[in-house]
Amino acid sequence: MSDIAIQYLPTSASDAKRLALQLGVSAHEITLHHFPDGEMRVTAGPATSTVIVYASLHRPNDKLIALLFAAESLRRQGSKRLVLLAPYFCYMRQDSAFHAGEAISQRVIGKLIVDTVDRVITVDAHLHRTSDIRAAFPGIEADNLSAIPAIMSALRSENIHPATVVIGPDFEARQWVSRLAECLGLTYTVAQKVRYSDQSVELRFANPSMFAGRPALIIDDIVSSGGTLIACAKALSAAGATAIDAVVTHALFPPELMVAFTKAGIHSIRSTHSVPHATNTFDLDDLFASALHCEFGDTTPLEVIS
Repeated sequence: MSDIAIQYLPTSASDAKRLALQLGVSAHEITLHHFPDGEMRVTAGPATSTVIVYASLHRPNDKLIALLFAAESLRRQGSKRLVLLAPYFCYMRQDSAFHAGEAISQRVIGKLIVDTVDRVITVDAHLHRTSDIRAAFPGIEADNLSAIPAIMSALRSENIHPATVVIGPDFEARQWVSRLAECLGLTYTVAQKVRYSDQSVELRFANPSMFAGRPALIIDDIVSSGGTLIACAKALSAAGATAIDAVVTHALFPPELMVAFTKAGIHSIRSTHSVPHATNTFDLDDLFASALHCEFGDTTPLEVIS
């Protein structure tokens, strides 16, 4: 039995194969067959002592079942260690019951994963009151990596106008925009967000006059419905920004939203390869290779940004 390999769900094929090539390991697809009644037959590749399961968990429900079935096959074949590499991790936002009767999805999915794998690696998890990713996966190793180093590395090589203002659409984004702005030598600010519904969002800036005659770069972790990004772009346009671009970690929005983004004044949107999407620009291969170094016997401590 070989020592280590990557196995991947079909939607993560290209990213998993690229990472496997960088790591010098084999890569095998976990094949899925859907029966007419909606059930699945899941076939894992040949087992290795350690298996890195590469699966971005956007549109997650079938994928979670597929992971459970693949893990059963791999364990039964003799795999001793399963590492789930999920660049986007689902069901993390609901860490409390906000209304009577609601399920706490983070707790449920956390237990499911803890019972299935030995380690979780994800990127910019959508956490609110849970400050440490390990609290969501108690009892196993869990790493919440930041995509900012990969984004910074790419942006350093670009000719960004020195007057550009880096913007976070809410307080949670401060941790990313402050690091990015400092690295690039740019000014930054963070908006105050008031959310009325998934689609209805209002953004306010303490000093909107600072955008007049200057380019703007919006940084956000997740774009799904697009309401926040559109509201931010409209506020910046109204304040006199000369150009508006956006960089996001997880692009979960449908392609047809690009029309609405353009109408709101957004010139370009670029995302990381955490979720397969037409806007993918920034690959995370080096980030993942660094996080996985210990699986290959390298005991050098890894600085993991939570």
